[in-house]
Amino acid sequence: MVYSFLDVAKDVLRKADKPLTYQEVWQKAVEMGITKKLRTVGKTPWQTLGAQMYVDVRNNESSALIKIGTRPARFFLKEREREIKIAIGGDEDENGHKTATYKECDLHPVLTYFAYATPAFNRGRAIFTKTIRHEIAKKKGYSGWNYPDIVGFSVPLEDWESDVIAFNELTERNALTLFSFEIKKRISKSTYREYYFQAVSNSSWAHQGYLVAAEIAEDDDLLAELDRLASSFGIGIIHLNLDDMSESRVVYPAQVRSSLDWETVNKLCEQNSDFQKFLQNVKIDVNGKKIHRSEYDEVITEIDEYLEKLLRRERK
Repeated sequence: MVYSFLDVAKDVLRKADKPLTYQEVWQKAVEMGITKKLRTVGKTPWQTLGAQMYVDVRNNESSALIKIGTRPARFFLKEREREIKIAIGGDEDENGHKTATYKECDLHPVLTYFAYATPAFNRGRAIFTKTIRHEIAKKKGYSGWNYPDIVGFSVPLEDWESDVIAFNELTERNALTLFSFEIKKRISKSTYREYYFQAVSNSSWAHQGYLVAAEIAEDDDLLAELDRLASSFGIGIIHLNLDDMSESRVVYPAQVRSSLDWETVNKLCEQNSDFQKFLQNVKIDVNGKKIHRSEYDEVITEIDEYLEKLLRRERK
């Protein structure tokens, strides 16, 4: 029988004295010398190992593995579940959940990567984003409810012929899509209503608006309520999976608006120079038929390294 990545995980976890992240499993496997049994490993074998472990736990009821916790997720053998005695650092919220110590702004590069590089979300057309700094707003006090954390746009400059784009400007004028994102670390039953209506307040002006979180509490009642709100008010929900970026997804899609709320757009321009500059840059790019990427948030190519550093800080 061919020796697999899951065999590697099981052999390591049989000897482990505590649950391990998939990166730790790979490191232990290298130290034990068992990775040599694999026929092929590729350029990032630890990522392949992690992906197979996540999928096996999620889709295989008879999996020999179990997943424990988040940020970071750790794995252990199901047969050794009673041995688990682990404490993950961090403060607790009102429900006893361990809260993350990183800041919401640390999630901005993660969302920027998701919007740019996730075909399931952007339908194969890159979305460029820009962080809106609330602290520079002219009107203080309610900026969190007036301005989204990140705005974005998509326009098919690289996909459509220039004549088609010009003709679109003369007719439907629907080639350009504007996005609005409100970012939170965690959505729970105690916070979902405030967070969702904050997103409604500052994202309803765009073609598509989203509430984004690195964690959504696993609660059927909460998910049902988020589904109801998304259906009623049109703001979608995105989950950024920090343990495995490939598992990040749109939980509930946003309702697509055919037109913008121009009164709100004008108010945002008057009160926040970041937003005004964003619209100016988009106009320049569309008219010049060229995206000036330096004007928007940087897309981190090595997103896994960024996430590993972020989660490493959480483990300290």
